[in-house]
Amino acid sequence: MTTSVTPAAAEEGTDGPYALSHLDALESEAVHIFREVAGEFERPVILFSGGKDSILMLHLALKAFAPAAVPFSLLHVDTGHNFPEVLDYRDRTVDRHGLRLHVASVQDYIDRGVLKERPDGTRNPLQTLPLTEKIQAEKFDAVFGGGRRDEEKARAKERVFSLRDEFSQWDPRRQRPELWNLYNGRHAPGEHVRVFPLSNWTELDVWQYIAREEIELPAIYYAHEREVFGRNGMWLTAGEWGGPKEGETVEKRRVRYRTVGDMSCTGAVDSDADDIEKVIAEIAVSRLTERGATRADDKMSEAAMEDRKREGYF
Repeated sequence: MTTSVTPAAAEEGTDGPYALSHLDALESEAVHIFREVAGEFERPVILFSGGKDSILMLHLALKAFAPAAVPFSLLHVDTGHNFPEVLDYRDRTVDRHGLRLHVASVQDYIDRGVLKERPDGTRNPLQTLPLTEKIQAEKFDAVFGGGRRDEEKARAKERVFSLRDEFSQWDPRRQRPELWNLYNGRHAPGEHVRVFPLSNWTELDVWQYIAREEIELPAIYYAHEREVFGRNGMWLTAGEWGGPKEGETVEKRRVRYRTVGDMSCTGAVDSDADDIEKVIAEIAVSRLTERGATRADDKMSEAAMEDRKREGYF
C-alpha cells in the first residue's frame, strides 16, 4: 500500500509531511533551550533591548511556556544614547506581557564618577561594568543573549551555554562540548552561564521567522526619512552623544537600521525596504553581516568583540 503526499504537505519538508521546515527546526531548538534553562537554573534573565534579536528571543520564550507566564525577568543595559523608538517599544512590550524589567544605567555610573565618557562619544564599550554588576547584585545564574554565530567571528566561537567565571569573564578554553544538543549548565558559586538560543540562526532566518509569525518591530528597522551624517562609511543619527563634528554635514536620507544599539556607533543603511518582504529580499543579496556593515564598535580592532567578551560583555 502506498501513501500519497499532497503538494502542500510536500512543501513542509523534503522528507515528507512530518518533516520540519528549517524555521520550525530552529524554533524547536530555541524552545528546548529555554525549557532546559528553566529546569536547570534558579534565577535566569533575558537581555532585552527592544532590538530585533531580543524581540525574537522573547517571542520564543512566550511560546515555550504558553499558556503560562514566562518564568524569567528582563534586563536592559541602557547606555543613555538609545533610540527613543526602541525604548518606547521596550516599555510597551513589558507592559503588554506583564513582565519585570531590570535596567542597568550607564549614565548612573558616569554620574557617580565610576565610568568616564570616551572621546569618541560611544558608550557601547561602557556597558560591561553595569551589566556584570547587575548580574552579581541580582544573583542571576543564567543570562539569555541574542548573539548569533553569523554576526561576528568572536560570537561564532561561542557555545549555546557559555560559562562565565566569578568576574563574568569569558575564557574560550573553558568552552564545553555540546554533542547531541546536550547542554552542561554546571557552575560554581559566583559563576553564571550566558545562554544563546539564537546561535544557529542567520539574519535571514530571523527576518523570515518574523515575517511568518507577524512579529511587530520598532519602525526604524524599515526604510524611513531620517536626518543623518556620514562618518567612517556609516550614516549616523545626530544626538547629544557628540555628533556631528565640524565638517560633518547633516542631510536627510531614506534609510533603515539592520541592527540597533547605541546611537553613537550604530549606522543606518540606504534602503527603500519599507516592508518585511523588501527587507528579506535586501538581506538575501547582502554580502555583509549587519554588525560588519553598521557597528562602529566592532571596527575598533580585529579582536574588538573578543576582547570585550573576555571582560564580561556579550
